Amino acid sequence: MDKARRLLALVKKEGFQIIRDPSSIVIAFVLPLALLFLFGYGISLDAKDILLGVALEDEGWEARDLTASFLGSPYFNPIVSPARQELFPLVTADELRGVLVIPNGFSAAFHVPGRTAALQLALDGSFPNTASLVQNYSLGVISQWTGALGNADRANADEANAYIGVEPRFWYNSEIESRHSIIPGLVAIIMTLIGTMLTSLVVAREWERGTMEVLLSTSSGAFEILFGKLIPYYLLAMFSAFFSLGVVVTVFAVPFRGSLFMLFCVASIFMFSALGQGLIISSVTRNQYLASMAALMSAFLPATHLSGFVFEIDSMPLFQRIVSSVLPVRYLVTCLQTLFLAGDAQGVLIPNMLKLAVLGTLFLGIALRSTRKRLD
Repeated sequence: MDKARRLLALVKKEGFQIIRDPSSIVIAFVLPLALLFLFGYGISLDAKDILLGVALEDEGWEARDLTASFLGSPYFNPIVSPARQELFPLVTADELRGVLVIPNGFSAAFHVPGRTAALQLALDGSFPNTASLVQNYSLGVISQWTGALGNADRANADEANAYIGVEPRFWYNSEIESRHSIIPGLVAIIMTLIGTMLTSLVVAREWERGTMEVLLSTSSGAFEILFGKLIPYYLLAMFSAFFSLGVVVTVFAVPFRGSLFMLFCVASIFMFSALGQGLIISSVTRNQYLASMAALMSAFLPATHLSGFVFEIDSMPLFQRIVSSVLPVRYLVTCLQTLFLAGDAQGVLIPNMLKLAVLGTLFLGIALRSTRKRLD
């Protein structure tokens, strides 16, 4: 009973400190809003309205019909010119991402058996990712136009053979919106940053102000001191996580197909590892400035680059994959993307939750070991 009363007293003490200290509220609620709007609207892997030049040097209807396909595509904002010489300087001036050349003889080639209708696609290689997107989107438009043209030729020729068309179907993210995949990962980054910074800064501040010595001089054990600090910030971090979920669903219209109970379980398991990491940082640094820098270096930066938030882990070099395997946020990103886009897929969630539990236990054990009742 004495241990329970002491733990409850420490929890109340931390709760009052959170209410009196606006910085914790800012970290828990203002920081997620800022990151959600900054990354949610600022990061997109979708390319739309790409500035592409179309050199329409052929006057046949096939050439004009292909040009119309590019004009009607949502991915391109074409600038049409009768000569390529007028468009290439715009690529050099960074006003176009590439030029599609439809040369003379393009339309006539369709009426000569065995002849190939040639096109030239010149791209700005100074932006490799954008150039790859422009190439893939251009080939997609050309392939779709070619298929429609072949279908029309078969219909006009009244051939008996059926035209084979492929209709792709995308599961879990049917709109192919990169935002629907990025924002759940962003929630994981926010939870990592909040959980780590809340405890690291607050405990480091107590070391700076000398109040930690007062706590260590009481009859409370290291376990009680540790969990007396963890519980209030765990509750605050969980409120922040569900607050972020509400913003994501209502403002960004990202579908959430999982259950709130499963989200609560995943977030709870993860939060103990994040809060434990913050306690470890504060115990080592004992300085707010150093604690904030350490939290950014050990939580935010690895989470953005090695968690699968933006870059796929399978495409990383071996060393980066090994490092990412010990980051709790990697498994949280997978869980959140599954909950948002696929639902309660137990085959994905349970293994990742077990890994989160192992890492959380490890971090809390290290934090408990580093929380000694001594001042050295």
